[in-house]
Amino acid sequence: MNINGNTVLITGGTSGIGLELAVQLLELGNTVLITGRDQAKLEAAKQRLPAVHTFPSDAGDPQAMAALFETTVKQFPSLNVLINNAGFMRRLNLHDPDMDPEDLNREIVTNLSGPIRMVAQFLPQLKTQASAAILNVSSGLAFVPLPISPVYCAAKAGLHSYTQSLRAQLKTTNVRVFELAPPLTETPLVHSFDSAELAGSKPMDVSKMVRFAIRGMERNQFEIRPGQSNALKLMNRIAPNFILGQLSKSVDHMLTESK
Repeated sequence: MNINGNTVLITGGTSGIGLELAVQLLELGNTVLITGRDQAKLEAAKQRLPAVHTFPSDAGDPQAMAALFETTVKQFPSLNVLINNAGFMRRLNLHDPDMDPEDLNREIVTNLSGPIRMVAQFLPQLKTQASAAILNVSSGLAFVPLPISPVYCAAKAGLHSYTQSLRAQLKTTNVRVFELAPPLTETPLVHSFDSAELAGSKPMDVSKMVRFAIRGMERNQFEIRPGQSNALKLMNRIAPNFILGQLSKSVDHMLTESK
């Protein structure tokens, strides 16, 4: 696809991968809109990137999505690229007797239901454009789970499956459907985990990872697997028990810590 001259909406664009996507897509001559729940972070992003357009919105709230659609499409009728990036990851000990079932589901609401609802909301708009694209940001952990983050991994596996189906259903339209499955990436998310819990993985530089992703879109590479994500998918095919066992070692650390 043509990677410049687009009008791009990025959910969760105030930090990490979303913010770096905004940086690089602006540099390539695109109009970039970002969303976020934190007004202070939106203002900080605007200060860093004066050309970016900011919109407060919650990727887990259907009413907020509907309001976002009305506002953005009215202001930017040429909007033709949707990047579903908003998400979060937690370590969860499923032995915890005090765990709130409603809270347990939050990663599904934001990481899986959110992109599904955003696509449903924006697809009619995208289909009116001569050229359009959807990029769903899943994870290398969509292919094999990191068991200390069970709900996050389940949500990303679901997003991977949904994206495959979406691509098949839109194959006769002008909307290209991409999936970006980042490996462990140097973002604020990394610092909420102990290094022992991340299976010894070295985080990929976020700017390098995003450059890889943008090149993949430019080349119409519909499933983009930077760095270790490619290895995770391959290992899950040829030695699934081995790779799951390696990633399961993080559970031992968590369970020892909780005793």
